[in-house]
Amino acid sequence: MPVKDLRFALNAIQWINVKEDPADLDSASLWRFADPAFVAEYPDVLGAIRDAGFRATMMEVLDTQTLQSYARMVEESGLELAPGYAEVPLPSDHGDRLQKGSFERIHWFDGIRRKAEESNFFGLDTIFLAAEVNQQGVRWQKPAVGHDFSQDRLDEQTEMIAEAVGVLVAEGVRPGLHNHVGTWIETQHEYEHVLNSIDASRLGASFDIGHLEWAGISARDTIARWADRVQDLHLKDLDLEIARRSRDEGLSYERATDLGLYREPGLGQLDLPGILEALPADFGGWVIIEVDRASMDPVDSARHTARWVDELTD
Repeated sequence: MPVKDLRFALNAIQWINVKEDPADLDSASLWRFADPAFVAEYPDVLGAIRDAGFRATMMEVLDTQTLQSYARMVEESGLELAPGYAEVPLPSDHGDRLQKGSFERIHWFDGIRRKAEESNFFGLDTIFLAAEVNQQGVRWQKPAVGHDFSQDRLDEQTEMIAEAVGVLVAEGVRPGLHNHVGTWIETQHEYEHVLNSIDASRLGASFDIGHLEWAGISARDTIARWADRVQDLHLKDLDLEIARRSRDEGLSYERATDLGLYREPGLGQLDLPGILEALPADFGGWVIIEVDRASMDPVDSARHTARWVDELTD
């Protein structure tokens, strides 16, 4: 598909993943979606995304919002919604293997059901499906290298993802497997194992370009290899020297982020236009841009990113 014809959306993450004191790298990192006070700021964030020049943002309903209140907010912003994101926790990470058919295992997927409900409510028929992000986990401390790999664990994760796929597909939402550095699905072997284990008619591929490259994997080659299953993408730019250092020196996920791993599109070293050119001619999905930690004020970051999209699609 010509790059100029792609559909782009902006994730609000540069307003969400921030430092308590931006001038102090050692200050606390905040995840503002979890802050009950953020709901009052959310309309202004969506307005800033719109005013920067985007027509769409990623669906992210806060835990403190109903579907109806979120819908009113989005309608007032004038934005369209792009597919949301769901995580599948690993039971053994939480002290159990959960026997099939048990009360606990059935309820393990309540969060997935909620994501299906949200997607259907807003007319979205695809979703990004990933392993759980665990900021206390060993891979958060040693990301992008497949630290502490276990095939037994990967088989367990694959089984749980397959069940989540069943929940989503039954509700008319097609999931795409999402690779995420710092989780149990970050390496090529791991995401390929899951994709090869679950039928293509049920599970697509929704790769994160930046997380592939952070793990030392060619995003262009990966998209080309799985072209028949790619349905949506997350797009990030990176400082590749910091990515290399994180792998070679064992920098934690948070430290790599604090040092400036994530960059606005065009300010890192990834050949994003070249990577996007690898998409198949019939690709009709979304490209959701994420600047996981802005290198400038979030509003300026959004404006820069919108200009980059305009130049790319001109």
